[in-house]
Amino acid sequence: MAEITAALVRDLRDKTGAGMMDCKKALVETGGDMEAAIDWLRKKGLSAAAKKSGRVAAEGLVGVASGPNVAGMVEVNAETDFVARNEQFQNFVAEVAGLVLSVGDDVEVLKAATYPGTGHSVAEELTRLIATIGENMTIRRAKRLEVKGGVVATYTHNAIRPGLGKIGVLVALEGRSEIEALEQLGRQIGMHVAAARPEALEVSAVDPSALEREKAVLSEQARASGKPEAIIEKMVEGRIRKYYEEVVLLEQVWVHDGESRVKAIVKKAGGELTGFARFQLGEGIDKPVGPDFASEVAAAAGVGPKA
Repeated sequence: MAEITAALVRDLRDKTGAGMMDCKKALVETGGDMEAAIDWLRKKGLSAAAKKSGRVAAEGLVGVASGPNVAGMVEVNAETDFVARNEQFQNFVAEVAGLVLSVGDDVEVLKAATYPGTGHSVAEELTRLIATIGENMTIRRAKRLEVKGGVVATYTHNAIRPGLGKIGVLVALEGRSEIEALEQLGRQIGMHVAAARPEALEVSAVDPSALEREKAVLSEQARASGKPEAIIEKMVEGRIRKYYEEVVLLEQVWVHDGESRVKAIVKKAGGELTGFARFQLGEGIDKPVGPDFASEVAAAAGVGPKA
């Protein structure tokens, strides 16, 4: 059995990110075999991750990465905002965003991909991170956009460091303009998308079920006016145009001047907007609402409510 030295324990900690006591125990259990100790910790991590998997993870970071004619984006969730400031977590999100460029945006394929600089998968690296940091974490979604002859610009809002923030946007622009000009326009559109929250690129891409629900609501509102059906029909048509201006990117008013339409700005620049994606951290996740802070303190102290 190899001697379990402090240097050996530190080496294992550097390789795995696990705690010092866990590293020492792993080395003792495996007779000082470094590779076996790494596997022992990974198995322990799997157990720890399973205990945490039921906890809601709605915080974390959105990461973006870009290359020639392509960009990728990923949302990785954790339980608390504190983890977003952890350098290990930040590095993980950045690496996974970079992997989206090459392996695509299918989350299961992404999790099965080899994590850079290691011999194991992204999913295994995430499990190791869960065991090290002590919170449940999930790779929630990813997106990859590509163009033939233009740029895919990126924008990150509330960035904690370049390419990592609370909102991420990808904007695909085809065009013959100078790349720098397209990049600048793409970033401006990214800022617009972050603020205006469009749901579709163009009118034909609006979700049919959402459109039908909107028409039904607008029809009922119009009928309440008591006007003839012919007039009601025209009222609904006008309000649907207004609806498109709210949810369709190309029809929206450009936030940078408050007057122009996005489609006019893109046309003037000689470009073609072919796609976009917007991830806002935690959107759509049901977050549990617990007691207020005072109630939590009272409960911890064993003090009930006053009569």
